[in-house]
Amino acid sequence: MARPSKAAGALTRHATKAELEQRRAAENALLTGRMLKEQPQVKECPAAHREFRRVLPILTAIGKNDALYENVINRYCILRAECEEFEQLRAAFMVQLEKLQCDSEMDAETRYRLQAQMQKSILDADNRVQAKRKMMFDIEKECAMTVASALRSVPKTAQEKPSPLLALVNDV
Repeated sequence: MARPSKAAGALTRHATKAELEQRRAAENALLTGRMLKEQPQVKECPAAHREFRRVLPILTAIGKNDALYENVINRYCILRAECEEFEQLRAAFMVQLEKLQCDSEMDAETRYRLQAQMQKSILDADNRVQAKRKMMFDIEKECAMTVASALRSVPKTAQEKPSPLLALVNDV
């Protein structure tokens, strides 16, 4: 599989000044020039807000702090917060299951029935976390592919100037 083209800043050899200038101009044309903003639902959730504050400097460092990525990054932060909530719920279920297993005052039939229900709840929480993680992974891949596809949409070579001889022939 072919590698994606590099950003203009990463090109050092085998590129003319005209090619580099054309690449820089094309890359800059893909950005809106507006900064990424945190959505209200992300601000209200402490875990999502923490994740947004973690991701924002990273995007700024790579030059992708742009409003174009705003919805995706905010959605990613919300999903991250939801994953944390389900992980905490699962941990609480595990604590309750351990307490239930240590309870010797309860009759065996009731204890086994409650243990089965608790294990089912734990598995349900695990499935929900996995679904959220899958969504997060898809967003991560899409963001990487979006950046890479933006770079792939930039032409690798400079536009060739028309031949003066062809210009003369076409004018006649």
